[in-house]
Amino acid sequence: MANPDPRRSGETPGPRHGGKILADQLAILGAERIFCVPGESFLGLLDGLYDHQNRIEVVTCRHESGAANMADAHAKLTGQPGICAVTRGPGATNASNGVHTAFQDSSPMILLIGQVARGMTDREAFQEIDYRRMFGQMAKWVAQIDDVRRIPEYISRAWHMALAGRPGPVVLALPEDVLSEVADIADARPVAVPRAAPDPNDLSRLASLLEKAEKPLLFVGGPGWSAETAALTGRVARRFGIPVVTSFRCQDYIDNDHPNYGGVVGIAINPKLRQKIETEVDLLITIGSRIGEMTSQGYEIIDSPVPQMTFVHVHPGPDELGHVYAPDLSIASSAHAFLSAMMDMKLPGQDWSGWMAGFHPDFQAYREPTRVPGDLNMGEVVRHMSDTLSADTIFTNGAGNYAVWLHRFHAHRQFRTQLAPTSGSMGYSVPAAIAAKLAHPDRTVISMAGDGCFLMTAQEMATAVHHGAAIIYVVVNNGMYGTIRMHQERSHPGRVISTQLTNPDFVTYARSFGIPGEKVTQNAQFPDALERARNAPEGYLIELVVDPEALTPGQSLTAARQQGMDRRAGSAT
Repeated sequence: MANPDPRRSGETPGPRHGGKILADQLAILGAERIFCVPGESFLGLLDGLYDHQNRIEVVTCRHESGAANMADAHAKLTGQPGICAVTRGPGATNASNGVHTAFQDSSPMILLIGQVARGMTDREAFQEIDYRRMFGQMAKWVAQIDDVRRIPEYISRAWHMALAGRPGPVVLALPEDVLSEVADIADARPVAVPRAAPDPNDLSRLASLLEKAEKPLLFVGGPGWSAETAALTGRVARRFGIPVVTSFRCQDYIDNDHPNYGGVVGIAINPKLRQKIETEVDLLITIGSRIGEMTSQGYEIIDSPVPQMTFVHVHPGPDELGHVYAPDLSIASSAHAFLSAMMDMKLPGQDWSGWMAGFHPDFQAYREPTRVPGDLNMGEVVRHMSDTLSADTIFTNGAGNYAVWLHRFHAHRQFRTQLAPTSGSMGYSVPAAIAAKLAHPDRTVISMAGDGCFLMTAQEMATAVHHGAAIIYVVVNNGMYGTIRMHQERSHPGRVISTQLTNPDFVTYARSFGIPGEKVTQNAQFPDALERARNAPEGYLIELVVDPEALTPGQSLTAARQQGMDRRAGSAT
């Protein structure tokens, strides 16, 4: 994180317009980057940022959804609020995609929206929207700054709210006349965010539950993690001899080579792991995860509201405890504080080595590539990347069946090497990769996207080139919206509509931005293509042409259609 502005709170640097005041507060609070599509409604803020170019990088994007998703990814990578600035009306509605992602992912974000002048409100002025109503269900707090003198107060509160408890997005509307109005006011100061910690009585109860447990499981995920917390997870698992699994798209919360690691609980879960959770685990200690719909397989793996096992739920946001599941023990705590407390607990008398023995071998066996139709096997492709790229390589993806291959066959070995939306938002991969490369220019960043997912934000390749972010883009082209086609065949077999795609030549498209690339149609071609990509200073695009029949690692398109036909025949009888 950039060092906060050294100016002390209470100082008044003299009269400033609102945009300058706002930019000064962002510098004081420690903002590193602002992702934006410039608009006339926040010219005052842009002018204020001009004076902070040596402290705050302004990343100019090509679409507001790209800017908002970059801010979300930046928040995930740094633990600090991702800042996004957009214009009113269409700019705000476009950015709502990233706000929703940040809300469901519990990513700290501040969305700054230019707004009509105060004298124009409630007249349906040009591009006017009431943002309190628009963002009310997808943000922690939505407000409008109507007094230039209160800008430091509002931005300080926004920063605090984005980070506190369960982190999430905050939205501030900025009337353009407030940004141009001049005031002489004191600045804010860097925010100290409180962190929840477990009560000693809760730890005593946890110790009692561990003493009685025969098949306990640590289940980690959610917000507020760091590399230190991820390493602490591994130490706790090893000290207690307990298996540990991760929630959907939080696979990098523990080194996947850890002998206690049992895999990810989410879409395409290992059947053996699912069976153990559903029928064998007698104590589930969930740290940080909400256990949402995707993680819980539609709330089926764990019974709701009363889980089938003894259930301990640890979460930094007290409101999440008991929201869906009724825990036997609720602990409002950050993951780091809770795991630190576990390290100081007395070890239970139980020996769980027999129970734990199968978890990691099952995970490793599930990573072995399966046989699928066609000349290019995504399992082999992902496994090659996993085995040859450095451990700190960052992988980003959006939504689609292609992501299943990455999640199943890649092993994450360092924290924050996975950036993906738990909300299942398409188009996330390219913007997230740009944010990752800007934050870590010395690391390899792989953007994986399906052909449908890629074209939703592919224009941000211009942003990558403009800001010198050399990314490896891996586009999985099967000529269809694969996930929807899968569900279509299973629910309405043979009645294909709206899921087939006509694509451009992706390699030529990348070259139009000055990014070289090539098309790969066979497994044997991929290793050399990846090596060329790693050595390309401008970035590189690899188009993987896969057989549409290769629907998932375990089911072909024809098999999905047959499944639908069998289901239809069964319901008819």
